[in-house]
Order: sequence, then C-alpha cells, then structure tokens
Amino acid sequence: MVKEVRVRDIKIGRNNPLVLIAGPCVIETEEQTFQTAKRLKEITSELDIPFIFKSSYDKANRTSLKSYRGPGLKKGLEILGKIKEELNISLLIDAHERADIPAVSKVADILQIPAFLCRQTDFVLTVAQAGKPVNVKKGQFLAPWDVKNVIEKIESVGNKNILLTERGTTFGYNNLVVDMKSLPIMRSFGYPVIFDATHSVQLPGGRGMATGGNREYVPYLARAAVACGVDALFLEAHPDPNKALSDGPNMLRIEEVPKLLREIKEIDRIVKGS
Repeated sequence: MVKEVRVRDIKIGRNNPLVLIAGPCVIETEEQTFQTAKRLKEITSELDIPFIFKSSYDKANRTSLKSYRGPGLKKGLEILGKIKEELNISLLIDAHERADIPAVSKVADILQIPAFLCRQTDFVLTVAQAGKPVNVKKGQFLAPWDVKNVIEKIESVGNKNILLTERGTTFGYNNLVVDMKSLPIMRSFGYPVIFDATHSVQLPGGRGMATGGNREYVPYLARAAVACGVDALFLEAHPDPNKALSDGPNMLRIEEVPKLLREIKEIDRIVKGS
C-alpha cells in the first residue's frame, strides 16, 4: 500500500485523486508569477483538482554562466510567500544549497531535492531534517530502483513524508527518454510517485548555450503516466513559453493546461476506479 502524504489539506498517494504541481520554471517578475499562480488556481478549482504551486527563486543548475537564474533567495522567497498568503495555496520550492534550507522551509510546504543533488548525502539529510515533506527528483543518471537508497537516507532522520518524481533518463547526448516501468517500480517502495511531464521532454544543453525541449510531446507522456497510476503530475507552465527566461522549450502555454487536465482527470478516475 502506498503511503498517503499530507500537504496542508491536500492528500497525495494511496488511492486519492491526482494532484497537480505546476507553475513557471523560475520567478521572472512578481506580477507574472502571481498572475500565473492565480490562473492555475482558477483552472484547478474549476476542474476540482488539488493544486500545489511551484516556482524557483534561483536556478543554480544552468547550461551557461549567462543563463537567467532568478531573483535570488531573499527576494524570491518574499514573492512566493506573498503569493501563498494572498491566494491561499500550497508551495513546492527547490533548494540548491544547504545554507538556504532554513529560510526556504519557512515558506515551502514541500521541499524539493533537485535531480542533480539527489545523491548528495549531506544535502539530502539537511533537507529531510527540516521536517517538511520532501520531493526527490530522481536523477537523470539513476535507475528507478536506485531511488530506494535516497529513501533510506531521508527515513534515517525520521522523515517519512516522501514524494518521488520521475523526470526522464539520460539517453545519449542532449536527450532524455522515459521508461514508464519506472513509475510502478518506484511506487512499489511505498511512497507516492509524481511524473514530471515537462522536464521529461527536455533536450539538456541541446541549444549549445541553453537547454532545448519538445513541448509538443508533453500531453502524450502525461496521459501515459497517469494511465500508469501516478499520484501527481508536475507541469511547468508559462503565459508565453517562447519568451520564457528559463526552460521555455519544454514548458506548456498556460492556456493549454485546461484541456490536458480534463483528459488526465478522466484517465485518473478510470485507473483508480473512483
């Protein structure tokens, strides 16, 4: 039986309905981030889908030194905190430095371990010790069964509010593939599994100085993952992905989200027999 992880009033796992985790890759402006969160809340409220907002104050893992990273810790958390309070929504926030975790945990409802840091033992333990639910992005370099070692690190400090996210596996140069078997394999460890449909279509470093992507495949992978019985879907959405400052090629236009959510909600209902 898969554990149920509670994030405020949202239940993730067991046989609960699918949860959406969504937002822009990184904070570009306060107004744009607020309006995106507001629109996503409107969409999910209309469709009766539990919603957790995600955006980053800093993207430390960028292709180039010239790549946009975000407003930084202090300003970024201030923006996210205001959005959380004004819209009354839950937040997932990723951290990249151990020193940031105390500040991030004051604002975040879920702390996220970035894919490239999922094997960094001291970082993982520090995140786990913050006492918040932890979302582990499975590294592009890990087999699904390797995630069990990350789980054991988090459990070792008494934290059993764990979420596991599939975001694709490195396939040669500048490419990712998704092995759908990884979803039931990771779920067999007893914790809820999330599918990241937008990062899974990235082409890492595919533009030379930036990451590319194939956003047209997001709906196909999202529908397939929900049919496999995942507990939540992770999407990065933006008002105009072609003008986004980070991850534009793999983000969905926000107005494409309602149609996809209607489809996957029906798939989720059939799979879970609800």
